[in-house]
Amino acid sequence: MNFSEAIAYIESTGKFAMNLGLERIKRLCELLGNPQDYLKVIHVGGTNGKGSTVTFISSMLKCQGYKVGIYTSPYLERFTERIKINDKEIGEDEVADLVEKIKPLVERIIEEGYERPTEFEIITTCAFKYFKDKNVDFVVLEVGLGGRFDATNVVNPILSVITSISYDHMNVLGDTLSKIAFEKAGIIKEGRPVVIYPQDKEALSVLLDVALNRNSRIFMVDDMKHDIKSNTIDGIIFDVYWWKNYKDIKIRMLGTHQVMNAITALYTIEVLRMQGYEIENSSIYKGLEEAKWPGRFEVISKSPYIVLDGGHNIQGIESLTETLKYYFKGKRIVAVCGMLRDKEYTKMLEKLFEVCNSFITTEPDSPRALSAAELEDIIKGLGKEAISSKSIEDAVEKGLSSVKNDEVLLFCGSLYMIGRVRSILKQKIL
Repeated sequence: MNFSEAIAYIESTGKFAMNLGLERIKRLCELLGNPQDYLKVIHVGGTNGKGSTVTFISSMLKCQGYKVGIYTSPYLERFTERIKINDKEIGEDEVADLVEKIKPLVERIIEEGYERPTEFEIITTCAFKYFKDKNVDFVVLEVGLGGRFDATNVVNPILSVITSISYDHMNVLGDTLSKIAFEKAGIIKEGRPVVIYPQDKEALSVLLDVALNRNSRIFMVDDMKHDIKSNTIDGIIFDVYWWKNYKDIKIRMLGTHQVMNAITALYTIEVLRMQGYEIENSSIYKGLEEAKWPGRFEVISKSPYIVLDGGHNIQGIESLTETLKYYFKGKRIVAVCGMLRDKEYTKMLEKLFEVCNSFITTEPDSPRALSAAELEDIIKGLGKEAISSKSIEDAVEKGLSSVKNDEVLLFCGSLYMIGRVRSILKQKIL
């Protein structure tokens, strides 16, 4: 089996759609010798900020010299981005070898009477096997969807991290913050510590109840106070005040929400230190500064300013809007936008209207996407200027030709288009 055949096999399982539950992946892992049980896992769940927090944590551990497995989803440009050790993506031949091993096990559990494993379950199992075989020191593991019944939740982590919780995937996770928080809290394990990002009271109450019931020691990120000293397009410098202080931390990921994600990661490192793991202050400073997470308020050009942001729910768009207001106050902003029909796209657009002067619509690569024409009509119906494009490539061309050197071209609305946009722009301007 080669890489193309492996990907084709993985994607062929996608037609069986999402199917939350742990029975299938538990059996799949069991047939592989339960590789997840050999891993020191830091399990990161939440609605927004998971990927950024994973990036900050893994960067600090990597700078300390640890061998760190990193599992995230979805990918932007290449499938292999999802499974990494430190900065190195899994090799295509390694993906092929793993899938070749797992394919007969998938068929076996179907014969045993289980439902067919999902695409995400197969990829997650591949990641566990890969990290175990490579003998990593830690795995920083991002939840796919929810937490309680997510395929990643077969692990018994050394600690869990809950990032910001908001409304998303309500058709699956529930229509209240309490219901969503309960699903996210599923990654909190008996007797294992949990780091909790500042939350809405409704969500926090649920998280605390679950943690207390599971005898999990609770670490509140609110305990760490901070002061932003400098915030420019080149990075943010801030101090952290706790029972010990950190002066002049620098991060290159932009937006005040990234400061909070960085502090969440810093607290996670402190909890690891409490457990006896060695992480020096120099590794903390270097790791935070070197952390990069493509497609999250990523400024890839300054003449004109070109910004890529994968925020795809109302909280993500609110953070994007506030960040645009801060860095680009008074500048004309043209948005190239694609959205999914199962998101709160009207609320998201109304928020973007606060900063964006005009819109170019496109269609993300997803069966759930609004067509470019549909999105154009929605934006015009809400009173803003918009034109549609016939493809993502066409949208990029239209966007580049519509801004001057001192203006801002923004690509936003869905991660399912940002990766393609990034690939196109790399060929044109990077």
